[in-house]
Amino acid sequence: MAKQFTLNKADRLKRRKVIEQLFSEGRAVAAFPIRVQYKMVDQLTVPLQAGFSVSSRNFKRAVDRNRIKRLMREAYRLQKLPLEQALQTKEQQLALFLIYTGKDLPLYALVKEKVEVVLKKLLQTVNGVK
Repeated sequence: MAKQFTLNKADRLKRRKVIEQLFSEGRAVAAFPIRVQYKMVDQLTVPLQAGFSVSSRNFKRAVDRNRIKRLMREAYRLQKLPLEQALQTKEQQLALFLIYTGKDLPLYALVKEKVEVVLKKLLQTVNGVK
């Protein structure tokens, strides 16, 4: 049962081709300061793969960028389950990229809340509710 909230290597979006396709043809949802670029794809090994990004223009220090990415990964890891299950039942595959667009270092509570909002929006999209 402990395997529920994991973020394995297979769950990470790494393929350059899929990432390029995601940004050129994908759609976006946002809840400031988090924006999610997403696209239904059919070449993934798991139903849901995610990437995480923070602008080096807004955060010059790598430690700050890494901290924000760590916060986003943790919030995503704990809240991705409903979306993953919906994709499995519909036998679809989704690639998504979470981008932090704010200019200040966030607290975990804010990141968790905003990731929850964008994942719920994505869940509605997957279920066909607008």
